[in-house]
Amino acid sequence: MEQPQVGRALTRSTASRPLALASLLATLVAAVPARAEDAAPAAADARPSPEAPLEEVSIPGTRLAETGGSAHVLRDVQLRRYAYDDPHQVLMGVPGVYVRPEDGFGLRPNIGIRGANSDRSKKVTLMEDGILVGPAPYSAPAAYYFPMIDRMRTVRVVKGPASIVYGPQTVGGAIDLVTREIPSGRKVTYDLAFGQYLFNKQHVTYGTSDERSGFLIEGMRVSNAGFKELDRVGGDTGFTRNEWMAKGSYVVDPESRIQNEIGVKLGYSDEASNETYLGLTDADARATPNRRYYASKMDRMSWHRTAVAVTHKARFSRDLELTTTVYRHDLHRVWRKVNGFRGAGAADVLANPDTPRNQLSLGALRGDVDTTSDAQTILIGPNDRTFVSQGVQTQAIAAAKTGPVAHRFTYGVRAHYDEIVRKHTEDGFVVRNGELTPDGRVTAVTADNTASTHALALWAVDAMTFGPVTFTPGVRIEAIHASYKERLIVPGTPTLPIDGAVYQAVIPGASAYWAITRRLGVLAGVHKGFSPVPPEQARTNKPEESVNSEAGARWTTRHARVEAIGFYNAYSNLTNLCTFSNGCVGANVDRQFDGGRARILGAEVYGETELPLGGGFLLPSRVAYTYTYSEFLSTFSSADPQFGAVRAGDELPYVPPNQLSGSVGLEKEPWGVNVAGTFVDSMRERAGQGTPNPGDLTDAYFLLDASVKYKVFSAVELYVNGRNLLNDRYIASRRPYGARPGAPLWVLAGVRGEF
Repeated sequence: MEQPQVGRALTRSTASRPLALASLLATLVAAVPARAEDAAPAAADARPSPEAPLEEVSIPGTRLAETGGSAHVLRDVQLRRYAYDDPHQVLMGVPGVYVRPEDGFGLRPNIGIRGANSDRSKKVTLMEDGILVGPAPYSAPAAYYFPMIDRMRTVRVVKGPASIVYGPQTVGGAIDLVTREIPSGRKVTYDLAFGQYLFNKQHVTYGTSDERSGFLIEGMRVSNAGFKELDRVGGDTGFTRNEWMAKGSYVVDPESRIQNEIGVKLGYSDEASNETYLGLTDADARATPNRRYYASKMDRMSWHRTAVAVTHKARFSRDLELTTTVYRHDLHRVWRKVNGFRGAGAADVLANPDTPRNQLSLGALRGDVDTTSDAQTILIGPNDRTFVSQGVQTQAIAAAKTGPVAHRFTYGVRAHYDEIVRKHTEDGFVVRNGELTPDGRVTAVTADNTASTHALALWAVDAMTFGPVTFTPGVRIEAIHASYKERLIVPGTPTLPIDGAVYQAVIPGASAYWAITRRLGVLAGVHKGFSPVPPEQARTNKPEESVNSEAGARWTTRHARVEAIGFYNAYSNLTNLCTFSNGCVGANVDRQFDGGRARILGAEVYGETELPLGGGFLLPSRVAYTYTYSEFLSTFSSADPQFGAVRAGDELPYVPPNQLSGSVGLEKEPWGVNVAGTFVDSMRERAGQGTPNPGDLTDAYFLLDASVKYKVFSAVELYVNGRNLLNDRYIASRRPYGARPGAPLWVLAGVRGEF
């Protein structure tokens, strides 16, 4: 558990770090001046001053002892203990983070922070190496792409006032996925694993560097045959994902007074997954949770993504550093899947399977009953979407003193453009003699439009340290120009305006930390939550806005960290962007629905230690608990299936009242054993109060995982990981259509090492 290190000349030792991360989380790193009694390594003086070189802004561990906000870092050693492939399993170890499982693999994660809507992680700012990573973060924030979590070296979660630095989503927080750095010298790493359901993973890297230049090449492939079983036909229900990355860096002149480094990062990813939005009736989910209905046999997602980022980092002096990154990401995806029936919604059929009409439709989904009417025609079609996300981001860090006050300034600007082009079609299929057969009608076009956004964001933060107190005020400004073009003309429906809509947002925030003693401190902060409007409604709807506050205490020693933080988010306009993934259909897809006033409050408790026991033994342990209370304060009605008809006092959907996770292990070279458990309370499927109907509540569940490793010699480590060892079977959600199970017991074994 390290403290932030003092900056050095920009030689190979610093050039090996991810180039796009200059000044990441600058608002969180606020130091307490060293005193005579603070000689312990955990209390190093990090106050910037003209006499000391500019401190490199980083969070090398989770011991953020003097930060004025809530932040958590999952380091490489923690990520490797369980080698999770599912981002949900990684992030449930962070307090205040909730997830909604969908496919059992985490291919398209649903992540929420402090009660913000978890659907497709659209209320969270997602980054890779400090750069926005979503397909279209402003125009279509639903994150249908998420980097492979097992490829990351560090995962950083920021909540509270610090989230205003990252944006555009500041209602919950930000998640930054930090990729592998260019090594110092030459290094090869590998990780090969195999397991149940034909699971296999191949992950290799090669990199080398010297004082001036270096490069890294990384490739990863993960696939399995899936744990679900298709009715009658069987077959593969799994996926294959590939991800490649190449990094290069070049220091212009290591001896120059002004240090200049140029870096390039290239990426390519693709996926083919036999995934569906079609779930099960509750009865079928209880009896055969791994079942998949016959009608989904053709469902398949395919996508590919390319990425490029070019970074220039300049250190003008010991107290001034400037980092500029130009980036572009392109993603094309096609998801062919069951969308519903010509005469009924799939969600209604699966939620109410006993009505006479729905019984026939359900029989068609199973392939047991031939289609008898046009209303039972199954609609299957691809959602074809093309995304572009590009921009330039510049951030400067400066240190100075004004009398007894030490300042650490962070100034940033980002000019960003993103776009989504939608082309959705569907065909009708009927069941004849137990087989799916095209109904012969002309292919219907259900969506044909383009949404785009130009956004200019500016932010400024000043971390001011005076004695034991660090006060960090800041502000973010978003200027947004949104455009929408509709090409599908529906008779009787007005065409939305093609010209752009312009609006601005000022997002202030501030935090403070007071070091009462060397180990104990208190913190507090407040900031504005903001979430932009989709381009098609930028003229008619308002952005999501809230006032979020937090306060707590943190106790830190050399080997441990314990903190308790309470939070209160007061929404003046809580919104949701309706998507296929939360059950929206027809013209409601991608529309924003406003929920008015709401409040979300709760408490987070976190503790962790890497405790040396003597004799070479290490006791790593961690616990994270979150209590959350949510409530709508407005009464309204909407076509969003997660909202519906809402009364003041209704609880928000997919927010568990209680969530608890923890892990404990015992390690001593060359072996280690770790056990982890996660409990997630039942959650409402839609807004409501009182005792929910049986189909409106997910199951509470408990997952027990374990990992055993043994290092045969320095370059070879064997490991065995078990997930959901108690084989807890539960309904994780009913979105978008029907009950969806969590992943069953899963065991894999692998070998990894480096040389």
